[in-house]
Amino acid sequence: MRILHTSDWHLGQNFMGKSRQAEHAALIDWLLVQVREHTVDAVMIAGDIFDTGTPPSYARELYSELVVRLHEARTALLLLGGNHDSVATLRESSALLAQLSTHVYPSASDPQTHVRVLPRRAADAGHAAPRPGCIVCAIPFIRPRDVVTSEFGQSAQDRQQQMQKAIGQYYRNVYAAACAKQGEIEQQTGERLPIIATGHLTTVGASSSESVREIYVGTLDAFPTSEFPPVDYLALGHIHRPQKVGGHEHIRYSGSPITLSFDELGQSKQVLLVDVDASGLQAVTELAVPIFQPMMSVRGDLGYITETLPRIAQQAGAGQTVWLEITVTTDDYLADLPARIQKLVEGLPLEVLRIRRERGQTMAQLFDNSGATLDELDPHDVFARRLEHEPDMDAALRGAVTQRYGQVVDAVKAGDDANAEGGESRVSA
Repeated sequence: MRILHTSDWHLGQNFMGKSRQAEHAALIDWLLVQVREHTVDAVMIAGDIFDTGTPPSYARELYSELVVRLHEARTALLLLGGNHDSVATLRESSALLAQLSTHVYPSASDPQTHVRVLPRRAADAGHAAPRPGCIVCAIPFIRPRDVVTSEFGQSAQDRQQQMQKAIGQYYRNVYAAACAKQGEIEQQTGERLPIIATGHLTTVGASSSESVREIYVGTLDAFPTSEFPPVDYLALGHIHRPQKVGGHEHIRYSGSPITLSFDELGQSKQVLLVDVDASGLQAVTELAVPIFQPMMSVRGDLGYITETLPRIAQQAGAGQTVWLEITVTTDDYLADLPARIQKLVEGLPLEVLRIRRERGQTMAQLFDNSGATLDELDPHDVFARRLEHEPDMDAALRGAVTQRYGQVVDAVKAGDDANAEGGESRVSA
């Protein structure tokens, strides 16, 4: 049995005012090629199929296209709801999609109903019906209301522990039902089917990115991997960075197939081919997903940025426009900075989606870890904290700048004192 594990498609995402429609359409085309070339039996999307609970019409069309094309390819599709997905939106067409070899699990419900037997790739017309290939504990994103009852007066820590226990118990209940189904099928056919589980949550040791929205805020930080049942493979979603969890070969985040934020640019986007048989997990093969929309992040002063942008433009493919995030360092004080940068990209296949002023961000961070407020510091303290963020500054220059800054502060203070005295004299007169 070969399963293609993917997650976090976020159909309908509006990325800084840009639609991802063309990328997702290209992704579906590419995915269908992989399904045929690698003889995939079933595709599994472990949550966050849509980006919002009210996806735009084109996102719904892409969703339907994926279902129909996989059905035509005689490949089963398993869809798990994520924290971005609307339960009602996924549920509204689930009965219809079941007729197209697609099984949808929008939310956690009776554990018995979350056991799904996935078939091997359907046979050609006129041949024998497909045989069962694996048993899936089809567990979507678990909302607190699905598994716990709030109690008055509970502390945040109590709620966290209660939620962890409830999720662990839910996995055990579904796994027990899957084991019962496994024994039943083995008794009937003499064949042991492997058991796979899914999940859409953060686990201990997982590394996330800025586009990942926290899903158990104040309730659950990360679910311990030791609490998962002993399945042959665990297909996880929610974390956009592809990774093994805790070094376990069989516990995997596939990651998002396209880049969903600029801080994901260093990641190799992929889907996973998972091979299982009667003896368990046999192999996990990483398939790199092509870059359908080039994106780059550039950091430096205006001089460096001016030199770099033409080189980036030369790397753009025919008919492609590179989306840019630009972080300006030493020239960030300029009031007309956005206009200057926009002028730099005129006539180039580049589009600036975000401009960041590094020093402005640094100033906002000066007080993050100190516990002090601006009112509690004098100008010299603020300046000293700012210099701490310039580790490469020469010691002599640091001393000279500090001395000059002190002179400026003294001059301003002397002027303020003089003005104050003059005001008092005028009042007295």
